[in-house]
Amino acid sequence: MKAQSLFRLMVVASLITSALALGVAKAQVPARFYLKSLSDANAVPLIVESINSNANPFDPAHIVSPGANFDATVGMFGYARTFSMFDRSATAAVIFPMGRVSGDVTVAGRNFSQSANGFGDPMLEFGFNFIGPSAQKNIPDTLRYEPGLSMDLLLDLALPIGEYDSNRPLNLGQNRFYGRVGLPTTIQLGPWVPGRRTTLEFVPSVWMFGTNNNYLGQTLKTDPLFQLDSHLTRDFTENIWGSLDATWLNGAKSSISGVSGKSLNSLGLGLTLGYTINDNVALTFGYKSTVNDNSSNSLKMDRFMISLVFGWHPLVEGAKRLKNQP
Repeated sequence: MKAQSLFRLMVVASLITSALALGVAKAQVPARFYLKSLSDANAVPLIVESINSNANPFDPAHIVSPGANFDATVGMFGYARTFSMFDRSATAAVIFPMGRVSGDVTVAGRNFSQSANGFGDPMLEFGFNFIGPSAQKNIPDTLRYEPGLSMDLLLDLALPIGEYDSNRPLNLGQNRFYGRVGLPTTIQLGPWVPGRRTTLEFVPSVWMFGTNNNYLGQTLKTDPLFQLDSHLTRDFTENIWGSLDATWLNGAKSSISGVSGKSLNSLGLGLTLGYTINDNVALTFGYKSTVNDNSSNSLKMDRFMISLVFGWHPLVEGAKRLKNQP
């Protein structure tokens, strides 16, 4: 029974952290997302963020509008599933953003005071592990799992079907395809024992943006954006863990009908606290804020996130039913 309890704890912990990135796939990837769990596990997150910024929080290009002030409440619902491919761990996920955003902004010399609500652009994500332990296909694989040095290939693609009005600069949908290619890397520090786990994580990635041919009747183009997320995580107990987080954004110079703006060079720092409520449910709190934001052209953003994630696996649920039988 002790081995079964350890198995359930390890599967649920990695399963729930795997779902967390769904909530902020368009922004900063949370800690412990790329830990691996048993193949054929499932997770559904419900995530709410409160954001204040001088860039539209629904746009991953973070186009800064000097003097602008946006307030947004972002809700996200998604689904993630793990599976094995060529004996390696893989993950597929989809996220549906929704919410409201309001603010004052100046674009091409025109002032706008607007609000928008509804659905944003859904995003598809695929991850494939090519360095690290083989896929976990059974209970013994999960009990033996240690990430060691692990590296994945990450692919994201947003579908431009969210709500969009070409006469408004403030929208939830972006009216263009965009996506990301990344190399998430996890380094295990010390023993891999629940309550004592420590990781150092890096996620270098490049965002690429299509052209919006109808942005206030003009053409919006954006250069690629380099993003580096990093996390130092540590278990406090078997059910509670924390993380020190940092994000660097560089690039994404945008132009409207040939008139170029400024490139991003932004650093954000934050904290994350996660709590596993039971075998299926986890609660996570996170806060992040930009720190080099004194210039009027600098990205300024404060973000608070709370997530509730439900995860399950047929083997774990079967073990629970057997345990509860008289």
